[in-house]
Order: sequence, then C-alpha cells, then structure tokens
Amino acid sequence: MKLAFVYDRINKLGGAEKILLALHQAYPQAPFYTAVYNPHSALWAKDLKIITSWLNHFPLAKTHHELYPWLTSLAFESFNFDQFDVVVSVTSAEAKAVITKPKTLHLCYCLTPTRYLWSHRRQYTQEPQLGKFLRLWLAYLQRVDLINARRPDVYIAISQAVQQRIKQYYHQDSSIIYPPVDTAKFSFQPSQDYFLLVSRLVPYKNIDLAIRAFNQLSKKLVIVGAGREAARLKQLAGPTINFKGQVTDQELIKLYQHCQALIMPQEEDFGIVSLEAQASGKPVIALQSGGAKETIINQQTGVFFPKPTVDSLVSAMKQFNSHSWDPSLIQAQAKKFATRIFVNNFKNFVEDQWQIHQKNFP
Repeated sequence: MKLAFVYDRINKLGGAEKILLALHQAYPQAPFYTAVYNPHSALWAKDLKIITSWLNHFPLAKTHHELYPWLTSLAFESFNFDQFDVVVSVTSAEAKAVITKPKTLHLCYCLTPTRYLWSHRRQYTQEPQLGKFLRLWLAYLQRVDLINARRPDVYIAISQAVQQRIKQYYHQDSSIIYPPVDTAKFSFQPSQDYFLLVSRLVPYKNIDLAIRAFNQLSKKLVIVGAGREAARLKQLAGPTINFKGQVTDQELIKLYQHCQALIMPQEEDFGIVSLEAQASGKPVIALQSGGAKETIINQQTGVFFPKPTVDSLVSAMKQFNSHSWDPSLIQAQAKKFATRIFVNNFKNFVEDQWQIHQKNFP
C-alpha cells in the first residue's frame, strides 16, 4: 500500500503540526503534499519529504497564505496522486480539495470544518481588516468548501466536537481517532508561583479574557505564543502578565513542569496543550466547551468554567485553589492519548478502510 499525506500549509508549529510528526513516525516513507512551505518558520518539518504546489512561488504566499483564498483549492487540485493507493488529507481548510481517481482511497483526517467559514465565521467577519474581506468572499468560499468536502471517501474526526461539526456543516459521518501526545517528553516537577497559557494570539482564543481575570486576581500568568493580537493584548496586560513569545520545546517543557496549572480560556477542537500539561502532572483550568470536555476529568485533572467571562474564570480559579491535586492521576489521564496508541489506531483504521475500498474494484 503506497500512501501520501496532504496538509493545508507547512509554515508554523501548533497542535496540528505535532499530528504530522506522529504520522511521519507511522509512515516514514510517505511524502507530504502542501500548498505552501516555509522552512524558516517550520523547522520541525526538515526531515519530511515535502512537495509544494505552484502557489509556493507567489509573492508572500509562504507567510501570508490568506492573500490567496480563491487560489488555494486550485493549488491542491493540481497535484497528481495516480501513483498512490491511499491519500490522507489532514486539514482544517483546503487540503481535502485534492482530486483522486476512484481506485485511490481518500481519507480525510479532519481537524475541523474550515473555522472561518463555518463554526467561527461570526468572530472572523467582525475583525477590523480581515472581516471586511471575508464578508465579501464568504458565500463563494463556502460553496467551494462544500464541493471540496464531498471529495474524501472517508472522514476521521479528531474529537466528538469536530465529529458534530462535520455532520452539521458537511453532512458526512465520521469515525474518531484522538490526536497524539508525546507523553514521554513530560515529567512532574514542583510548582512555582505562576499559571501558564499556551496559544496562538488570535481573537477566537479568548486570551484577553484570561488577562483581565489575572489582572483582577493579581496572579502571575505566563503566556507562550505569537500572533496578530500580540500588541493589543500587551496593552491590556497588568504587571503580573509575562509574554514569552515563541519558545523552544525544552523551554516549553520546563514551563509546563513548573506551572501551577494551565489556563485554557478558548474552545478548542481537541486541545493538545491540555494533555501536554496533564502529562506534566499539572491540572487544567478550561472553558467547558469543545475538545476539553473529552480530555479533562472535572475535579480530578482540572476545573471547568462554564461561560467565557472573567467572573466565570475567576470562580474556577477559586475552586482550583481549594482543591488538592494528584499528579500521578493527572498523568494517567494524559497517557490514554500517547503517541503509541494514536499510531496503532491510525494504522489499523487505514488498513481496514483500504481492505474495504479494494472490494469495490474486484
């Protein structure tokens, strides 16, 4: 069975990119097709065999792919997969647009239906600059996305939350395979006096909510990540808020190890950072929404707050302070999502689906 992966764009490091590394571990010979690749901002991908589209040669495309929303699907359609038995698109955007022949099995590992077109379109269309552009193109891009969504033969969701969205927006059934966490990298260390937030600094992540809550509580909050909201968020921050920007893997591991807890004020499709914190034996204080409900055990490995408001988060902080936490119990929860389990589940699913698909072509 000859297999290829397709991913939206390889130009950053986040939870989705950690999935790609686990898939490379499972299928080390498989190439990765992508619309654009920026080796300077995606150092993690240096060992992958990467094949880019013609869009990679367009001005600013490697760093500002959003300038070409009407071309990205066409870029993926231009790839030829005739030599492959199985194509796996890993996507929250356009990678599922690839065209395969009937005998080639197309599996879509869906991170979420395109967020700015569906589940979070209201937030995106209200942004000062991007919003005006998106409102102009929204109807067209939704039509294209629905066409692209019909191309996979089989869908896999990363969580129940995403499974529900796939059904709601794409009208497709899906199986669930939870993403991996490299639990072996993390270990418990005594806590220091700060809380940790790890996220891209973009509007829908609700970072401002956490900042306002920690300003009110006068507690230390370390924020790891970068994004277009950085300047605005720094203006909101009081003296107890520390922005670290991008950090190395080793630096992030140490920050997890020594924090009191991870703060997750946003709805996540799955939330790998939640499990990285738990793998370090640290509880998570999270918005009770999305993937967090599938990875955190309330009052055992973390505390939920029900509403995305400052008061709700402050109340959860008080619950956290009154609770006694068991690091070994927290780590045991994270181990349920270990990379080894993911690789076995994914390879078995692909093999099963390939055997089923072959029966259509006796």
